[in-house]
Amino acid sequence: MVGIGILGSGFISDQYVDGLQDVRTADIVANYSRDLDRAKEFAAKWSPVVSLSRGMTSYDDMEALCADPAVELVIIALPNEVHVEAVALAAKHGKGVICTKPLARTGAEAKQILDIVEKSGIWAAYAECSVFSPNIVKAYDMVQAGGIGDLLTMRAREGHSGPHAPHFWDAETAGGGALLDMGCHTVESARHFFGKDNPVTEVWAWGGTLVHGDKTTGEDVATAILKFAGGQVATVESSWIEKGGMQLRHEFVGTAGRLYTDSSATPVWGFIQNPVGYLVEKSDAETGWVYPVPEEARAYGFSQQFRSFVTSFEKGEEPVETFRDGYIVNCILDACYASMKTGVWEKVSYER
Repeated sequence: MVGIGILGSGFISDQYVDGLQDVRTADIVANYSRDLDRAKEFAAKWSPVVSLSRGMTSYDDMEALCADPAVELVIIALPNEVHVEAVALAAKHGKGVICTKPLARTGAEAKQILDIVEKSGIWAAYAECSVFSPNIVKAYDMVQAGGIGDLLTMRAREGHSGPHAPHFWDAETAGGGALLDMGCHTVESARHFFGKDNPVTEVWAWGGTLVHGDKTTGEDVATAILKFAGGQVATVESSWIEKGGMQLRHEFVGTAGRLYTDSSATPVWGFIQNPVGYLVEKSDAETGWVYPVPEEARAYGFSQQFRSFVTSFEKGEEPVETFRDGYIVNCILDACYASMKTGVWEKVSYER
């Protein structure tokens, strides 16, 4: 069994722990929140289903969790501005680490994180769930098998009506708006499909604050175009302005066909007049026409991601998604934000 400690007690922590139920060798032994009462509430909720040994020890001090001898692997499910500190603490105590997306707020900050990991030699994985989503995995296998010939373009869209936690709206502290928050997923999807040895060379991007100007100075909608060294093009769209639940779509065009995926598609829908509880992330309404997504943690790839990561950790193997991948995504997004300001194509620099 792998003793896991999770830093965070918000929405993504719930999603992660839900996904970890499917990992047979994962034993969540500790959790952290700045508010100890909240940490204890989180532990009381999840311990019966994901703590296989002694239950969760709750902490309101990150270093105390990282120092816990029962913790072998630390999952960081914290706001962007805390990632450097959390990775440094895990490394200080020699623990493996999985960090949620985006790895950092900027390429320079991601380089700090990457340097910490490489200097300490700890095992580290970048929690990019998109590439583990079942429909994306199937599409990837079909592309790799030559089903649509040579892949030429990708268009990906991730959208909802806006973040659920206040820290996301603080663009200065968080590092950006919808593009950083959601575009990090689709940028990595593009790298996954077009090849990680096929770098993004230049980008063009636009972003605007169309709806949520009362909440954020960051962009609540953005579009970016990525050019790859091999000539392929990816268009990624990110939105915090769309009501009615999640959008998680990909379109792939090749010389011999095309493929479409929709991770938020659901076989369940209907019209209800009485609330029934949680339906789907960012549903925006409890009644009327509703489209709940069954088994969200699996539909979005969290379960598959953690099965892959825990297995790699146990074997001492490099994970599918590494901190270097997270660093590269941040570098690409840096260029996108530069393009938003200049209005022209910007080269992507991978040197910091």
